[in-house]
Amino acid sequence: MQPTQTTLAIAIAAALAAPATFAETATGDAIKAALKPTANWKGSLILEGLYFDRSSPGELTVEGMPSGGHDHGFKEGLHAGHNEVVVSGNLNDKLKARVTTAISEAAEGEGSEPEVELEEAFVETQGLGQGVTVKAGRFFSDVGYLSSKHNHEWDFADAPLVYKGMFGTHTNDDGVQLSYVAPTDQFVQVGTEVFAGEKFPSGKTDKSISAATLYAKTGGDIGTDHSWQAGIGHWRANDIRDRSSAAHDHGGGAPTETPRFSGDSKINTVNALYKWAPHGNAKERNLKLQAEYFQRDESGTVDMVEADGTIAETTAYNGKQDGWYAQAVYQFKPHWRVGVRHGHLKINNSGADEGVLEEAGLHSEGHTPKRNSLMLDYSPREYSRWRLQLNEDKSTPETDQQVILQYTHSFGSHGAHGF
Repeated sequence: MQPTQTTLAIAIAAALAAPATFAETATGDAIKAALKPTANWKGSLILEGLYFDRSSPGELTVEGMPSGGHDHGFKEGLHAGHNEVVVSGNLNDKLKARVTTAISEAAEGEGSEPEVELEEAFVETQGLGQGVTVKAGRFFSDVGYLSSKHNHEWDFADAPLVYKGMFGTHTNDDGVQLSYVAPTDQFVQVGTEVFAGEKFPSGKTDKSISAATLYAKTGGDIGTDHSWQAGIGHWRANDIRDRSSAAHDHGGGAPTETPRFSGDSKINTVNALYKWAPHGNAKERNLKLQAEYFQRDESGTVDMVEADGTIAETTAYNGKQDGWYAQAVYQFKPHWRVGVRHGHLKINNSGADEGVLEEAGLHSEGHTPKRNSLMLDYSPREYSRWRLQLNEDKSTPETDQQVILQYTHSFGSHGAHGF
């Protein structure tokens, strides 16, 4: 693997050099030339700019849910958003590869240095036949509908509330995926994944495999105007050791202890998607309805750990959370879309010591987090989009009114998005 990683790293470095040339020439020609596809490789650069304003000064957390992943919320004001450098291509006639590096400005309170994350680095088979595909490396899980989508593919500027609570936005990790597409007129796909990393919502384990999934999807067309897809999924991790979460400030100043969970965790999910376009022509008008439901069950212990590693307090913990979101996005004329989304969570955690759960931010407190979103976006070109989004966020007992202005632009060769 090392020679391949080195080659791909060089390709990413070359792509990252393009913005400096762009700034010097004040034209997009340099970036286009740097990202121009070769016989086997192609690259793209996704740029994002954000303006974020909110009415509440509190933490951007989901009260009662374990926190983790790489979703730290938006930084207030005008700043660079989630930028992606992508390099992909064929290794040979049976293997292709993809590397995605995400560059984001640090969230509030996390310093001024940008955050750089290797989101994807995988090889995938092609042309094996019999409907079988194998993927290995770091990749996004297919356990839900939105879980495998990149940020710029979302219909809203942020992930649904249930994804933030369950996965910390994304479910990318290091592992292997095996999928099978049946040779039927109706689309039928089944797959399984095993992950060996330490990423949320799993964590450190004594085993080489920390998490595993099973999923199934089916869908098809109804005439020329309608199409649909539905799926189910199961994610689980056993024998989790010391999964860290962010501690919360409940009015007594900055937290000095970090909650850590050890035990078993499993998540079940169902999802559904419907699309409409008159005569199959989505360029003029189209409608997209989308919904997902998740249910999580955790059992184990929660420790409050001091900075020196000493366990200050501990309690038995049973975490039961479920949630869903539903959204509708309508393109009412070319280039213009409007969308609405509602997210809802229900939390029923329990433990031997309720005080420790409250300190860890896992106390149910009779609160049901919710979030309503309204968005309007305009895409003057296929690779450029402006979006205005309003959120009424009730993740905590105090309602937070949020305004998001987002701009995204894509340079280079960019593959078609999935269904």
